[in-house]
Amino acid sequence: MDAVPALDEPLKKVLGPATAKVMAEHLGLHTVGDLLHHYPRRYEERGQLTHLADLPMDEHVTVVAQVADARLHTFASSRAPRGKGQRLEVTITDGSGRLQLVFFGAGVHKPHKELLPGTRAMFAGKVSVFNRRLQLAHPAYELLRGDAEETVETWAGALIPIYPATAKLESWKIGKALQTVLPSAQEAADPLPEPLREGRGLVPLPEALLKIHRPHTKADIEDARARLKWDEAFVLQVALARRRYADAQLPAVPRRPRPDGILAAFDDRLPFTLTEGQRKVSEEIFADLATEHPMHRLLQGEVGSGKTLVALRAMLAVVDAGGQAAMLAPTEVLAQQHHRSVTEMMGELAEGGTLGGAENATKVVLLTGSMGAAARRHALLDLATGEAGVVIGTHALIEDKVQFHDLGLVVVDEQHRFGVEQRDALRGKGKQPPHLLVMTATPIPRTVAMTVFGDLETSVLDQLPAGRSPIASHVVPAADKPHFLARAWERVREEVEKGHQAYVVCPRIGDEEDGAKAKKKAPEDEAEKRPPLAVLDIAEQLARGSLAGLRVEVLHGRMQPDDKDAVMRRFAAGEADVLVATTVIEVGVNVPNATVMVIMDADRFGVSQLHQLRGRVGRGSAPGLCLLVSEMPEASAARQRLNAVASTLDGFELSRIDLEQRREGDVLGQAQSGTRSSLRMLAVIDDEEVIAEAREEATRIVAADPDLERLPALRTALDALLDEEREQYLEKG
Repeated sequence: MDAVPALDEPLKKVLGPATAKVMAEHLGLHTVGDLLHHYPRRYEERGQLTHLADLPMDEHVTVVAQVADARLHTFASSRAPRGKGQRLEVTITDGSGRLQLVFFGAGVHKPHKELLPGTRAMFAGKVSVFNRRLQLAHPAYELLRGDAEETVETWAGALIPIYPATAKLESWKIGKALQTVLPSAQEAADPLPEPLREGRGLVPLPEALLKIHRPHTKADIEDARARLKWDEAFVLQVALARRRYADAQLPAVPRRPRPDGILAAFDDRLPFTLTEGQRKVSEEIFADLATEHPMHRLLQGEVGSGKTLVALRAMLAVVDAGGQAAMLAPTEVLAQQHHRSVTEMMGELAEGGTLGGAENATKVVLLTGSMGAAARRHALLDLATGEAGVVIGTHALIEDKVQFHDLGLVVVDEQHRFGVEQRDALRGKGKQPPHLLVMTATPIPRTVAMTVFGDLETSVLDQLPAGRSPIASHVVPAADKPHFLARAWERVREEVEKGHQAYVVCPRIGDEEDGAKAKKKAPEDEAEKRPPLAVLDIAEQLARGSLAGLRVEVLHGRMQPDDKDAVMRRFAAGEADVLVATTVIEVGVNVPNATVMVIMDADRFGVSQLHQLRGRVGRGSAPGLCLLVSEMPEASAARQRLNAVASTLDGFELSRIDLEQRREGDVLGQAQSGTRSSLRMLAVIDDEEVIAEAREEATRIVAADPDLERLPALRTALDALLDEEREQYLEKG
């Protein structure tokens, strides 16, 4: 179908090059269609005023308020030594609070004439503090007076749209640009099939666009939002449903375990029974493995819920069926850790081809980038001949040289650390597409899973195995109460005296290379000028001071792989008391004797990351303790985040908090690039029902018409959503 020309028109033709350039560079808007989908963030009522009392610091804001008074002061300065300097102070009010505006120098003349007491206007600027009072310095403003030259339409509406704006382009200028392109909304092709739209009582798309930008009543806004949310949810879910449909058409080799094979032998030697959750999830996985189409399943589990065991049973089922299974881990430390725990769990079943091996044993091979040439050659040979049934490795598994005899299952651990290309390259190594199991210990709210991993079926492990101990978490406010920090180190000593071990986590390594990077990353710079605390510095301070006499070791990502492994082995064997580390220990590290973790500069980490880190303690029979050390003031957002982590061990609850604080980012994989989210109206957390219903509708429509031949407008919308980068992202999902 031809694209809709009116909406594809470049903005520079319609608005002029200068405005178009700012819109493209600062707001990512290039065409008339882009601008029509740049929705107001909120609306001001002409008869009402904004809450000045709630203005966020250091943000660019737009407020509607009334001038209470205006005073012109003269003063002496280096530029105007004879007292000729001029400063205009204007106080505006909204009934809830007052805000000061200041203008200096030659900039005072126009506002002095225009901003008279009683005048109403929109003001835009960056909120700052001067003499403990909020102020806007040199704000841009637009008088609200409904002049004859203003179109009646602009100000007739009682609701003034406030757009996401930038310092270079105020909200009202965006509003005026929209006024110019709004007639084109009539030509917007409606992606929703008519029966669906009418069945749900949604307004047509052109009407929704008019109502969102020029509402006459609050009901107009509700109508428009309900409709536009559906568009976003539905078009995205159609993309994912087509992906699932295409996968379901691919061939795969069914893999069924033998009743007397390696899986049965493994289950017999387990010293404990599986939890109800592990059994249920395993059954879902085995049912998928037995089909003639590739499994695509996401396994979500709380920290310590036994995901690795479930994945290992799936791998052994594939080995039973004559295939090979590969587990892809994000770091060498984690790959080595998995290899150790898998071979320990399997015992003689992992010694295939050796004298001590059990009758139906297989070989478990480790493959990482830093292995010596001989060991590597050996591992590659075992993979190519099929001698090794199970391989665990880092992205070294993806290299061209790596050949499998018959790859049947790929398990990806900690999915969010892998690029889609990497997963795709590994999947390409099977003769037919292998089955795919993606594991994550970062719990994801159900709707996010439906959206981000919408092409995967989801299994959730939310029971902790028997014998796992609870973890107590506390915030240690180091700046307000330094004696709390001293007490934290005493607690570490007490645990070590009981025969346990401790982790101390820092955000930075502390060699010069990463100093510059660390400065850029600091989240709340205003309050925190110093660089983040570093492993090398803290380890030295502790060994000399608070923890003198204890065996303190360090672990970080820039150590040689052999050194890292040696440190982890010593710590696991109890030959070190305290491990001072970066987040390399965040996932998968399993030392049941470690009972306490102190996280320095905890405010520098995200909510999910803190939850992950905390999951490294309390893995044995003794209770765990996690201390979150921060110098941030009590009222700060960072401290509220830490209080949330300390108050609950429910990872799903924390993931909601994390998401609400970060907003969604771009669910189609552009989160890292910092571009605007493709979700403008839909809030993944709040719009759970819309997403679930859109998924059902999308699945039904795609099953009936996979190529959308009968729905050309939906195909156009899909093409717009899936520009090439995103198309590939979903393709490789």
